[in-house]
Amino acid sequence: MSRFKTAALATVVALGALAGIAHAEETKSWQSGLHRTDLLRADLGAADREVIQVRVDFDAGVAAPKHSHPGVEIAHVESGTFEYQLEGQPPVTLKAGDSLFIPEGVAHTAKNVGSTTASELATYVVKKNTPLLILSK
Repeated sequence: MSRFKTAALATVVALGALAGIAHAEETKSWQSGLHRTDLLRADLGAADREVIQVRVDFDAGVAAPKHSHPGVEIAHVESGTFEYQLEGQPPVTLKAGDSLFIPEGVAHTAKNVGSTTASELATYVVKKNTPLLILSK
């Protein structure tokens, strides 16, 4: 095998290993029973906004703590059944295929009200260089 081919193969193997490490880093458990996988982060080209997309898996009966975001969230239920409680509004129950718009700064919770793991796809349009999650008191 030529030196070039050997170097190219070594590079591909190294990049593959790094990709595996990066994927492991993307899956985060930020609270017992909640598992977040980062899918996308991109500059919108607008003043100070970016889009972030994550998948959040909730174990049965688990609720996210009350929180808000520095921008809007679109929550799309991929599987299971969730109860969302937005501050100042009655609770709403969503099942697979349903979506919910959550305005900037509105405190909310989400709870898996089913008996199996439930997943949501969360898309955020938020201010850059700002923590994505702001816990409420």
